[in-house]
Amino acid sequence: MDTKTRGAVLVVGAVALLLVTMGASAALAPDTAVAGTDDERRTLVGIQGGGVGWHQYGSVAAYEGNDLAWRLDDTDSYFDVTELDNGSVMAGFMDGGYEDCGPYESPCTHTGFRILDPETESIEYEYSFPVRSSSNSEVHDVEQLGGGEFLMTDMDGERLLVVKNDDVVWEWNASSYYDAPEDPTRIDWLHINDVDVIGDDQFLVSVRNANQILVIDRQDGVVETINADRGGDDGACTHDGQLADTDGDGDVRCGDPEVLDHQHNPQWLGGDPTGDGEAAVLVADSDNDRVVELHRDDGEWEVAWTLERAGGIELDWPRDADRLANGNTLVTDTLNTRVFEITPNGTVVWSISTERIPYEADREPYGEPPEGEWYVGESPNQGAGGGIPLLSDAAALLPGVFPWLPFWFNGAQLGLTLVSVGVAGVGARDLWRSR
Repeated sequence: MDTKTRGAVLVVGAVALLLVTMGASAALAPDTAVAGTDDERRTLVGIQGGGVGWHQYGSVAAYEGNDLAWRLDDTDSYFDVTELDNGSVMAGFMDGGYEDCGPYESPCTHTGFRILDPETESIEYEYSFPVRSSSNSEVHDVEQLGGGEFLMTDMDGERLLVVKNDDVVWEWNASSYYDAPEDPTRIDWLHINDVDVIGDDQFLVSVRNANQILVIDRQDGVVETINADRGGDDGACTHDGQLADTDGDGDVRCGDPEVLDHQHNPQWLGGDPTGDGEAAVLVADSDNDRVVELHRDDGEWEVAWTLERAGGIELDWPRDADRLANGNTLVTDTLNTRVFEITPNGTVVWSISTERIPYEADREPYGEPPEGEWYVGESPNQGAGGGIPLLSDAAALLPGVFPWLPFWFNGAQLGLTLVSVGVAGVGARDLWRSR
């Protein structure tokens, strides 16, 4: 076979391999849109966005059933979203282009929370402050308290804040519990990403990089640690410049990654937050690609229920799970760009696909109260495999940059695409040389 013929065969073969790969994958893939039977479902979704670093194209979107009712897309990223009693929407956000920059150069990035009017598409109120970087410095969550107070996370300073009339009236600094770096604004130290009110002046707090969930009392500080440090290897919490043994005692507070690994958005399901009796919490166990429910019995927290697959699709870095009033669970499956509702036995009864990377979703007007049905017994739809090393991890990150990629484009498809491109490149080289 001469060089020109071989080149043509290689190019045609590469194109055929790519078309067969994509066609077969699309034909065999489950459907991510499930209409369900209840057109009255109202779902509010905070969409972080996409692009490099996922800090573009953020929005707040509201769905009625499977139909998009409205969308506000006026900022770089939105995170946790809550519908208030008057119909306004409260949301954590990050956005660039501010001139008020404090110690940083102008223009700069601000983070904080906004109260939005969906009807006029306007910002009714904003509390924000400048940060050094748009990466891992955001306010991910805010809760409305009584008396004009707002409770919020601050990932930049790794603390909780209560603000009122634009003033900070209370704060809890994570440095009072964890080994702190000299300046937490320069590294992604703890990544505090969620706070919920679960009792009188008691807050449930997700400390992502420590693999732990804390119960913090406004007066007494930390009163409970879910997935407490039991000793052993702390590598799950110290890699990539996260936690460090700054006090030199040979240890950091790091929870077992087999229980929780870099979790998001826990929901308290009930029980005494500070006692030794029974209690339950539902959480998106993100780096383990699952949703878990943890139960406390005799002072010990253990995994009681897990969800790794839904609708025939393996979860891919989920970041929110809410137990609904009807006993079902609403899951934000971030890197599959979908939000779905699942029954206790594993049946998907409703699902939507989002255009960009979703962060969190609430079913309205129910929201996310600190109570819900507890799941016990066998977990549904367990995972079928761990994917292809390196290729699966690389494919999981691509939707943030290329949002048009389908959810089924995983490690196998990426590998075959690279093979196709390589073969086509060899064929093109032969064709060039044969001119």
